[in-house]
Amino acid sequence: MTEAISDQNDELKLIDSGNDAEQLLQNETFNRTINGLVEASWQAFAASAPEDTSGRERTHAHYRALVDIVHTLQQRVSVRDEILANNDNSSGDE
Repeated sequence: MTEAISDQNDELKLIDSGNDAEQLLQNETFNRTINGLVEASWQAFAASAPEDTSGRERTHAHYRALVDIVHTLQQRVSVRDEILANNDNSSGDE
């Protein structure tokens, strides 16, 4: 029984994390900020000299980090949705 409670607590944490992530992804200020940072990274990358390898790598890494943040948030929403769908399916079986 303790394991079932632990699993349920883990699911609740994942659902809460998904809810928080969705709020961020729907927040206009967050999106403007991320989009502005992505655009600035891309502009810095595009404007860098071809021989500035370290600068280009740094701006590319910055861009990838921003994209990874958004993908992580989207993944948390997906996990939440999957848990909720599984719970809906399980409750329909009873």
